[in-house]
Amino acid sequence: MSRRRITGLVLAGGRATRWDGRDKGLIEVYGRPMIGHVLEALESQVEQVIINANRNLDRYRAFGAPVVTDESSDYRGPLAGLASGLAAAKTDWVVIVPCDAPLISEDCVDRLASALEDDPSADVAVAHDGKRIQPVFALVRRNLRDDLQAFLNSGGRKIDQWYGRQRMRLVDFSDRLDTFVNINGPEDLNLLESQMKQRHHIR
Repeated sequence: MSRRRITGLVLAGGRATRWDGRDKGLIEVYGRPMIGHVLEALESQVEQVIINANRNLDRYRAFGAPVVTDESSDYRGPLAGLASGLAAAKTDWVVIVPCDAPLISEDCVDRLASALEDDPSADVAVAHDGKRIQPVFALVRRNLRDDLQAFLNSGGRKIDQWYGRQRMRLVDFSDRLDTFVNINGPEDLNLLESQMKQRHHIR
C-alpha cells in the first residue's frame, strides 16, 4: 500500500483530565511539545498529516498541518476525532495515532498497511502489544465514515465496540512496545524523557 494512499491523523482533541485540563499535545518533553515529536515520526510515513484538536487551535495550526475539530463540542472521545479526520482526508486510508506517544516506531504505518495487504477484505488494522489491543494506533478505510457517524449518532462512544463491527486485523507490535509509551499523568513525564534521551543517544 503506497503512502500516497494514507493520511495520518494525530488525535489531540481530548480533555486530558489527568493533567488538570492541560493540553497534552502541547506539553513539552525532551525540548519540544509532544505533538512535535509525533508529527516528525509520522510525516515520513504518510502522504499528509492532519491534527484533530478542540482547543488551542492556533497553536496546533502553527505546526503546519491542517487542523480539524470534532463535530460535537462535548468531547466524545477518539472516535469523534476519527470521524472528523475521515471526513477531511482525501486518501483511501487514514492512520490514527495519539498526540502523547512520541516514541512511535518508524515502521508503524508500514506494519499496519502490510496486514491489510495480506487481507484485502479487511477494513481496519489495529495494533496489538501482545496482551491487548492498542485501539488508538490503527489504519482505517476512509469509506467507513458513514458507518462511524451512524455509530456516534446512536450514542456509541467506545472505540473497541466500533472496531468490533468491522472486518478487522490485529497487528503484532510486541517487539515495538515503546511505540505505546505515553504520559497519562505528570509522574510519567520524567520516565518518558529518559527513554527519549536513550533512543536519541542510540541513534
